[in-house]
Amino acid sequence: MSFNRIIILLTIMFLVISCNTSGKQERQTSREEMRESLLGANVLLIDAEEQEIEDFVERHGWDMKSTGSGLRYMIYEHGTGEPAQKDRIAWLNYTVSLLTGDLIYSSEEDGIRQFRIGRGGVESGLEEGILLLRVGDKARFIMPSHLAHGVPGDGAKIPKRATIVYDIELIDITYN
Repeated sequence: MSFNRIIILLTIMFLVISCNTSGKQERQTSREEMRESLLGANVLLIDAEEQEIEDFVERHGWDMKSTGSGLRYMIYEHGTGEPAQKDRIAWLNYTVSLLTGDLIYSSEEDGIRQFRIGRGGVESGLEEGILLLRVGDKARFIMPSHLAHGVPGDGAKIPKRATIVYDIELIDITYN
């Protein structure tokens, strides 16, 4: 089932629960009913996103591993440098794309990316994934929306609830 169909279905479910079409005494939906409805909707969205990721990985023939958080990763070229560690600065070449294949960001256009590991300011999936690498590694990360930019997207190029694909080369780790 496509993501748009699920959104439409959830909207219809919400309207049916929220409205009283019988013309009888108006009934208010309790908080618990609303909570259960929203939880059910979220489960459907998560399942749909999971299926989209599985289909994407299968189409590309990638042999990816998964972490407990839902991050998928594949180290396709192994380096011999220093392993990434918290409080160090990671320097990377990268591309960020959507499951549609649309290129969103890249170091070629935006410059080499750097960030202090473990201090936030980047996607939580990138924080988690970078700790799996050492200098010289090249890897792909697939981040479900909850590990990327979540419900709102990034407010620029990444849409709401988007799964993103990082292709990364960890080029250096520094201390300052």
